[in-house]
Amino acid sequence: MRTCIGCREVKPKGELLRIVRQPGEAPGTYSLLPDAAGTMSGRGAYMCRSLKCLETAVRRRGFERAFRMSVPQEGLDSLKAAVEELIEA
Repeated sequence: MRTCIGCREVKPKGELLRIVRQPGEAPGTYSLLPDAAGTMSGRGAYMCRSLKCLETAVRRRGFERAFRMSVPQEGLDSLKAAVEELIEA
């Protein structure tokens, strides 16, 4: 069981989308990527497969708490685009 960082509901791991923090190209930078298969290495956080939960997590600073770092707006924008693409597929 995992907790969505947006709506805070507890659901089975398989029902949630894992978001992973991966090292970026420049030293000391990170990117956030959706991990639909749940197999990527790195620190992860879970959220429902909905844009509403993504927006709630951004508004409540859920990603910053989960990853223990500040997340730049560009990183959140690219994550939102990737999650939208994944949800629509």
